Amino acid sequence: MSLKAVVWDVDDTIFDYTTADRAGMRGHLAAEGLLDGYESVERALARWREVTDAQWARFAAGEATFQGQRRDRVRVFLDDAALTDAEADAWFQRYITHYEAAWALFPDVLPVLDALAASHRHAVLSNSSLHVQDRKLRLLGVHDRFEAILCAAELGVSKPAARAFLAACEALELAPHEVAYVGDHPEIDGRGAADAGLLSVWIDRGGQYATVDPPTGPHRIASLAELPAILGADTRFGAPSTFG
Repeated sequence: MSLKAVVWDVDDTIFDYTTADRAGMRGHLAAEGLLDGYESVERALARWREVTDAQWARFAAGEATFQGQRRDRVRVFLDDAALTDAEADAWFQRYITHYEAAWALFPDVLPVLDALAASHRHAVLSNSSLHVQDRKLRLLGVHDRFEAILCAAELGVSKPAARAFLAACEALELAPHEVAYVGDHPEIDGRGAADAGLLSVWIDRGGQYATVDPPTGPHRIASLAELPAILGADTRFGAPSTFG
């Protein structure tokens, strides 16, 4: 098997979304004077994540538009169904200001992209929107590392559907068996890519899924330093698997 390209997830794979989201929402709620309504900051942040996950699931299922799920996240979180679209958009945009101030790549991202630059082509497949991820990758300084950026909002299909992964392969004009996919979610990324016929690499940062039985198919890694060895890349960069 000759792997010619790597397709990447973005949030919580190369971009530390969880840390940025928590820091951004903490700052936003403090600025809005909303923390007093919760027993603790942690409970407020947990509630925001619960609402976010639920609304993202609706978007992935085609039950809401990308902008619609953002507005509904605000309405559900604030328990205010009467908020107009303009009011929900303004609230969310104030959160975005705090969120973007905390944006950062994971420290293992640039080293592995450098190590694989000569041996593999690179693209992005995300369950987000092109407007959001294109801007994010530019601000993080890695946009030019990827020759194609595909997102669910524009594709009209979300991971784990095979059509999403196959669209990325088609954009690269490669067969699925020539492409690896790297993502952080065991089902949406790991099993989805494997079922679509790609070499699936599931990155479980910090062992957050330590109690989860790994899905059949994906290679499980804890750091991107392990990736070149899995790809068979001609590079000295890499590390043995920490999962054994």
